[in-house]
Amino acid sequence: MSKRQHAMIVALTGGVAAGKSAVTRRFEALGAHVHDADVAAREVIAPGAPGLAAIVDTFGAAVLDAAGRLDRPAMRHRVFADPLARQQLEAIIHPLVRQWLHDRAVAEYGPYCLLAIPLLSENIAHYRWVDRVLLVDVPESVQLARLIARDGLDETLARRMLASQASRAERLALANDVIENSGDEATLDQAVAELHQRYLALASQSA
Repeated sequence: MSKRQHAMIVALTGGVAAGKSAVTRRFEALGAHVHDADVAAREVIAPGAPGLAAIVDTFGAAVLDAAGRLDRPAMRHRVFADPLARQQLEAIIHPLVRQWLHDRAVAEYGPYCLLAIPLLSENIAHYRWVDRVLLVDVPESVQLARLIARDGLDETLARRMLASQASRAERLALANDVIENSGDEATLDQAVAELHQRYLALASQSA
C-alpha cells in the first residue's frame, strides 16, 4: 500500500446549529487548515467564474444584479418555489464545490486538514476520497432550541429545517469521530485539543 502523498483529509460535518463553526475555529487556533464548503459555494459563482456563466446559460441574465453578480435573494426565491430549478442550480454548483475542496485538500502538505461540509451525509457518495469523518453532534432538542434562538424562527419552521437534512442517525453512522457539543466551551476546547493530537498521530503513522 502506498504512503499518503498529501495531508490527511478530515471531513467535518453536523446538522444545522450543531456548532460546526465553533469547532472549526478551535482547530484553526491549533494550526489546522480548514476549507469551507460555504466559502467554496461563493467563490465558484463569483463574477468571472465558470459557475456563474453556467448559471446564466441555464437561467438567463435576469439572475444577475446590476453589478453582474448573482442576485442571491431572487435566485433563492426562485429555486425554493421550483424544485426543478433547484435541481438545476445544485447540478451546477455542487460539482464545482467538490472540485474546489478536493483541489485544496490534495494541495495540503501539512499533517492534516479539515473540510467543513454541512451536507456531507446527503452527498457522501461524492466524498469517498476523504480519510475520516468528524461529526459535531448534539441532540435534536438542542439543535431546535439553538436554531430558534439564533435565527428567530418559529418552532414549525425550525422543525421543517431539521427534517430537510439527513437524520442524526445517518450522520452518526458515517462518523469516525464525534464531538458531542451540548456542553460548555471548556469541554469543547478539550475535545478539539484531544482530536487535534489524535489526528497528528494518525497522520504521522501514514506519512
